[in-house]
Amino acid sequence: MNAPLQRHERPPRQLDVNSQGLRLCTYIWDKADAPTLLLVHGYPDSHEIWLPLIHELAADYRIVAYDVRGCGASQVPKRLPDYRLERLAGDLEAVIHATSAGRRVHLVAHDWGSIQSWEAVTEARIQPLLASYTSISGPCLDHVGHWLRERLSLRRPDALLQALRQVLSSWYIAFFHIPLLPELCWHLGLDRAWPWLLRRLEGIRHLPPSPTQRADGMRGVQLYRANFIRSLLRPRSRSTRVPVQLIVPLNDRFVRPQLFEDLQHWAPLLSRREVHAGHWQLLAEPSALAGWLRDYVNRLEQAPQQAPLR
Repeated sequence: MNAPLQRHERPPRQLDVNSQGLRLCTYIWDKADAPTLLLVHGYPDSHEIWLPLIHELAADYRIVAYDVRGCGASQVPKRLPDYRLERLAGDLEAVIHATSAGRRVHLVAHDWGSIQSWEAVTEARIQPLLASYTSISGPCLDHVGHWLRERLSLRRPDALLQALRQVLSSWYIAFFHIPLLPELCWHLGLDRAWPWLLRRLEGIRHLPPSPTQRADGMRGVQLYRANFIRSLLRPRSRSTRVPVQLIVPLNDRFVRPQLFEDLQHWAPLLSRREVHAGHWQLLAEPSALAGWLRDYVNRLEQAPQQAPLR
C-alpha cells in the first residue's frame, strides 16, 4: 500500500537489523522523547499493511515497523525450521535492541504478527523489554492447544460445537499444509485477486496490492507448516505479566472470539475490547484503532515509571 503521506508525517528511516544471521528490513518514524510503538504484521502482509495506522499516529509516537523474515524486503530463510516461533520471537527481540534506545516498547500486532508476538510476550527474557502488548486477531498457539483440549475433554455438546466451529473457520490451515498447492495459487494470480477478495469478504476498499504480495503469500505459508501441528499437539504453559490489550473483531471469519475466553488465566493484566469488525478492517480503516491505542498507551505512560532496562 503506497498511501500518500499526510502533512504531519515524517518519512521513515530504514535500518537493516541482523537477527540470527538474517537481515530484517526495519522502518523507523522517529519522534524525540515519544513512546515507541513496535508494529508486527501478519500473513500475507508486509509492514505496508500498517501505513494507514502510521498516518494516524506518527505525529504523536515514535513508530517502528519491520518486514517479518521471508516477507517484504527482509531476507528469506532457507529451511522450514527457520520459521518457528522461537526464531520469530528472536527477531522481535533483535529489532527492539536495535531500535528502542534502552526504552520499553508498546508492541502492537495483527494476525500472524500477533501469534509470534505472543511467543515473545510469554518469554521471560523478552518481557522486560515490553511496556505493553496490543493483540489483534491472533492467539497464542499454545493457548489454542489448551483451549481445544479442554473443549474436547468436557464432552458437552456446546463445548464440542465451539471446537468444531473453530476447526471449520480454520480450514485454510489444513490447505496451507498441502505441499506446493498454496504456492501455486499465489503464482497463478491470487496476488492480483487479493484486493478484490478483501472487498468481497470485508468490504475494504482503496487497498492497492503490495508489490511483494505474491512472494509474501508464497513464503508465508511456511509459518503454518513450521508451527501449527507441533504447537497444538504439545501445547506449553505460556504466561505473561506484560499488560495486554486484547482487541477482538467479532466479525472475524478466521479467528473466532471464543479462542480468547480463557486468556485471563495466561495474561492477568488483561484489558479486552470487542468490536464489530472483520479480520483486516481495523488496519484498513484505523481511526478507531488509533484512538484505542492512544488511550491505552498514554494511560500506561502516565503510570509510575518502571525500572530502566538493563
